[in-house]
Amino acid sequence: MCTTRCHQAGFTLIELVIFIVVVSLGMVGILAVMNTTVKASADPLVRKQTVAVAESLLEEILLKSYDDPDGLPNVVEASRALYDDVGDYAGYTTSAGVQDMAGTPIAGLTQYQVSNVAVSDLVLNGIAARQVTVTVTGPGGPLSLTGYRTNY
Repeated sequence: MCTTRCHQAGFTLIELVIFIVVVSLGMVGILAVMNTTVKASADPLVRKQTVAVAESLLEEILLKSYDDPDGLPNVVEASRALYDDVGDYAGYTTSAGVQDMAGTPIAGLTQYQVSNVAVSDLVLNGIAARQVTVTVTGPGGPLSLTGYRTNY
Protein backbone atom coordinates (compact mmCIF):
# COMPACT_ATOMS: atom_id res chain seq x y z
CA MET A 1 0.00 0.00 0.00
CA CYS A 2 1.08 3.53 -0.73
CA THR A 3 1.92 5.41 2.37
CA THR A 4 2.42 8.60 0.47
CA ARG A 5 -0.01 10.09 -1.93
CA CYS A 6 0.26 8.38 -5.40
CA HIS A 7 0.24 10.62 -8.45
CA GLN A 8 -2.03 9.26 -11.15
CA ALA A 9 -1.45 10.10 -14.84
CA GLY A 10 -4.19 10.28 -17.48
CA PHE A 11 -6.91 12.43 -18.94
CA THR A 12 -10.03 13.68 -17.27
CA LEU A 13 -13.43 13.18 -18.83
CA ILE A 14 -13.66 16.91 -19.65
CA GLU A 15 -10.32 16.82 -21.51
CA LEU A 16 -11.47 13.84 -23.58
CA VAL A 17 -14.75 15.55 -24.53
CA ILE A 18 -12.90 18.73 -25.57
CA PHE A 19 -10.46 16.64 -27.65
CA ILE A 20 -13.33 14.86 -29.43
CA VAL A 21 -15.06 18.20 -30.18
CA VAL A 22 -11.85 19.76 -31.59
CA VAL A 23 -11.07 16.75 -33.79
CA SER A 24 -14.69 16.65 -35.03
CA LEU A 25 -14.58 20.34 -36.01
CA GLY A 26 -11.32 19.76 -37.87
CA MET A 27 -12.81 16.81 -39.76
CA VAL A 28 -15.88 18.86 -40.72
CA GLY A 29 -13.59 21.55 -42.15
CA ILE A 30 -11.53 19.04 -44.13
CA LEU A 31 -14.63 17.33 -45.51
CA ALA A 32 -16.11 20.68 -46.57
CA VAL A 33 -12.96 21.47 -48.57
CA MET A 34 -12.97 17.99 -50.13
CA ASN A 35 -16.63 18.37 -51.07
CA THR A 36 -15.89 21.62 -52.92
CA THR A 37 -12.95 20.01 -54.72
CA VAL A 38 -14.95 16.97 -55.78
CA LYS A 39 -17.77 19.13 -57.17
CA ALA A 40 -15.34 20.82 -59.57
CA SER A 41 -13.55 17.60 -60.56
CA ALA A 42 -15.82 17.00 -63.57
CA ASP A 43 -14.68 20.26 -65.21
CA PRO A 44 -11.34 18.87 -66.43
CA LEU A 45 -13.13 15.84 -67.87
CA VAL A 46 -15.53 18.05 -69.83
CA ARG A 47 -12.63 20.18 -71.09
CA LYS A 48 -10.65 17.09 -72.07
CA GLN A 49 -13.63 15.72 -74.00
CA THR A 50 -14.03 19.04 -75.85
CA VAL A 51 -10.35 18.95 -76.79
CA ALA A 52 -10.66 15.34 -77.98
CA VAL A 53 -13.61 16.19 -80.24
CA ALA A 54 -11.79 19.21 -81.72
CA GLU A 55 -8.53 17.28 -82.21
CA SER A 56 -10.34 14.43 -83.93
CA LEU A 57 -12.07 16.70 -86.44
CA LEU A 58 -8.92 18.77 -87.02
CA GLU A 59 -6.91 15.61 -87.72
CA GLU A 60 -9.60 14.38 -90.12
CA ILE A 61 -9.46 17.66 -92.03
CA LEU A 62 -5.66 17.94 -92.15
CA LEU A 63 -5.34 14.40 -93.52
CA LYS A 64 -7.40 15.40 -96.57
CA SER A 65 -5.82 16.60 -99.81
CA TYR A 66 -4.62 20.20 -100.04
CA ASP A 67 -6.21 20.70 -103.48
CA ASP A 68 -9.43 19.22 -104.79
CA PRO A 69 -8.43 15.88 -106.36
CA ASP A 70 -11.45 15.74 -108.69
CA GLY A 71 -10.38 18.99 -110.36
CA LEU A 72 -13.45 20.99 -109.35
CA PRO A 73 -12.05 23.42 -106.74
CA ASN A 74 -15.20 25.56 -106.45
CA VAL A 75 -17.56 22.64 -105.90
CA VAL A 76 -18.17 21.58 -102.30
CA GLU A 77 -19.26 17.97 -102.02
CA ALA A 78 -22.78 17.29 -100.74
CA SER A 79 -21.91 15.64 -97.43
CA ARG A 80 -19.01 15.18 -95.05
CA ALA A 81 -18.58 11.59 -96.22
CA LEU A 82 -17.75 12.96 -99.70
CA TYR A 83 -15.39 15.76 -98.59
CA ASP A 84 -12.09 15.09 -100.34
CA ASP A 85 -10.04 18.23 -99.64
CA VAL A 86 -9.40 20.72 -96.85
CA GLY A 87 -11.45 23.48 -98.48
CA ASP A 88 -14.64 21.39 -98.42
CA TYR A 89 -14.81 21.73 -94.63
CA ALA A 90 -15.03 25.54 -94.67
CA GLY A 91 -18.14 26.56 -92.73
CA TYR A 92 -18.87 23.04 -91.48
CA THR A 93 -21.08 22.99 -88.37
CA THR A 94 -23.25 20.51 -86.49
CA SER A 95 -26.47 21.16 -84.64
CA ALA A 96 -27.33 17.67 -83.39
CA GLY A 97 -24.15 16.96 -81.44
CA VAL A 98 -20.95 15.41 -82.73
CA GLN A 99 -21.54 13.18 -85.73
CA ASP A 100 -19.59 10.49 -87.54
CA MET A 101 -18.72 10.67 -91.24
CA ALA A 102 -22.20 9.41 -92.24
CA GLY A 103 -23.92 12.15 -90.20
CA THR A 104 -25.08 9.85 -87.40
CA PRO A 105 -24.90 11.46 -83.94
CA ILE A 106 -22.39 9.80 -81.62
CA ALA A 107 -23.94 8.63 -78.34
CA GLY A 108 -22.69 10.54 -75.32
CA LEU A 109 -21.51 13.54 -77.34
CA THR A 110 -24.84 15.25 -77.93
CA GLN A 111 -23.84 18.19 -75.68
CA TYR A 112 -20.88 19.04 -77.93
CA GLN A 113 -21.38 21.04 -81.13
CA VAL A 114 -18.96 21.86 -83.92
CA SER A 115 -19.60 25.61 -83.97
CA ASN A 116 -17.51 26.46 -87.00
CA VAL A 117 -14.68 25.27 -89.20
CA ALA A 118 -12.75 28.14 -90.79
CA VAL A 119 -10.36 27.52 -93.69
CA SER A 120 -8.20 30.33 -95.03
CA ASP A 121 -5.34 30.46 -97.52
CA LEU A 122 -2.04 32.05 -96.55
CA VAL A 123 1.66 31.97 -97.35
CA LEU A 124 4.22 30.83 -94.76
CA ASN A 125 7.83 31.62 -95.74
CA GLY A 126 6.93 31.44 -99.41
CA ILE A 127 4.96 28.19 -99.05
CA ALA A 128 1.24 28.14 -99.79
CA ALA A 129 -0.71 26.83 -96.82
CA ARG A 130 -4.22 26.54 -95.52
CA GLN A 131 -5.02 27.50 -91.95
CA VAL A 132 -7.80 25.40 -90.45
CA THR A 133 -9.51 26.51 -87.24
CA VAL A 134 -11.98 24.11 -85.62
CA THR A 135 -14.28 25.52 -82.93
CA VAL A 136 -16.16 23.09 -80.69
CA THR A 137 -18.66 24.23 -78.07
CA GLY A 138 -19.25 21.93 -75.12
CA PRO A 139 -20.75 22.23 -71.64
CA GLY A 140 -17.57 24.08 -70.54
CA GLY A 141 -17.76 26.66 -73.34
CA PRO A 142 -16.12 27.02 -76.75
CA LEU A 143 -12.65 25.76 -77.65
CA SER A 144 -10.73 26.51 -80.86
CA LEU A 145 -7.81 24.56 -82.31
CA THR A 146 -5.79 25.67 -85.32
CA GLY A 147 -3.71 23.59 -87.71
CA TYR A 148 -1.97 24.12 -91.04
CA ARG A 149 -1.96 22.06 -94.24
CA THR A 150 0.58 22.64 -97.00
CA ASN A 151 0.84 21.13 -100.45
CA TYR A 152 3.98 19.18 -99.54
